[in-house]
Amino acid sequence: MPGVQGFMYPNEVELQWSILIVLYPFITGLVAGAFILASLERVFNVQAVRPTYRLALLTALAFLLVAPLPLQLHLGHPERSFEMYLTPHTTSAMAMFGFVYLWYLMVVLVVEIWLDYRRDLVLVWRESRGLKRALYGVLTLGSDNISPAALRIDDKVGRFVTILGIPSAFLLHGYVGFIFGSVKANPWWSTPMMPIVFLFSAIVSGIAMVLLLYIVLSWWRRAAIDLRCVDTVAKYLFFAFLVDFALEMLDLIHRIYEADESFRALDFMVHTKLFLSQIVLQILLGTLLPIAMLAVVQVARLAPRARINLYAAAAVLTLVGIFAMRWNVVIGGQLFSKSFLGYTTYKLGFATREGLLPAILLMILPFGILAALLRVLPPWEDAAVHGREIQVETAPL
Repeated sequence: MPGVQGFMYPNEVELQWSILIVLYPFITGLVAGAFILASLERVFNVQAVRPTYRLALLTALAFLLVAPLPLQLHLGHPERSFEMYLTPHTTSAMAMFGFVYLWYLMVVLVVEIWLDYRRDLVLVWRESRGLKRALYGVLTLGSDNISPAALRIDDKVGRFVTILGIPSAFLLHGYVGFIFGSVKANPWWSTPMMPIVFLFSAIVSGIAMVLLLYIVLSWWRRAAIDLRCVDTVAKYLFFAFLVDFALEMLDLIHRIYEADESFRALDFMVHTKLFLSQIVLQILLGTLLPIAMLAVVQVARLAPRARINLYAAAAVLTLVGIFAMRWNVVIGGQLFSKSFLGYTTYKLGFATREGLLPAILLMILPFGILAALLRVLPPWEDAAVHGREIQVETAPL
């Protein structure tokens, strides 16, 4: 059979999980990581990252709205997904995702954004006319009290929701790693390290995405970039990346030392079919190079322009590396037979239901949603909105 080497069971020749299932953990990881970055300002009072606080929340919301779509397209009958709400199956990790998703979207993220923007919404509603006034009137939910006492309550409740959202973000993406790690028949996935590695890689990808968006949008708006902010965000990205890389190396060293019956097959995969995606894209270009770029900024005194360029390049490479990691887990874990005696290939179509074109459109969609959110809920005047003036170092564009 074309594309098959050695002995493959008939049900293993064609992969059951496609590029859409690669997008699913990648997108949910961006959500969790962006929210964790936002929590640094709201919960841990890291004032330096304040310019990215609202942008991180809106980024998380935009990607969270798209997160279930890859699964919906993958299903033969996507309308049946509503059965998980009508007949909940508490012992199924996949079924319980619907409740985790709904909790995180409706209770945590939407409530926190509304509380943070409520004062802005009321002010715009009072100053607007026509359809704009009607839109913002709906968004205020009829709550137009913006007295100092009411705003203090909003801040306290918002802080509580953010605290509640941190473990919720861990649960949202940690469970994705749990899904793969609990597939006992697949040695590539079956490791207790999988949920932890997925979680820290999610934090890394989310921080990198928000950092990149902040730099690009500042360039687009011809606004000054807060150097103190990007330096601090890049520092957190650097340390999170080190932890993530250490965990992945720990898992790799454990596999090499254990060297069970599956090791030869996995080693063959890394040196052949996954060499480009794992060794080159994930490890060299997507991990070691951005870590080195971020480390250079930590130890050397560079000009503001050089620092910002390095941050942007490191963020892009980081996102490439995390996507490659998701690809290697999802696709790579299906390329070898359970007998360890055969290997198959993955044929990626273009305009098919689970092809490259739908995947590209799904990745573009959250940026379109984010653009709409930025128009309705602009995040740029954060210092004035919160009523706290901060001294920042800026870089003109």
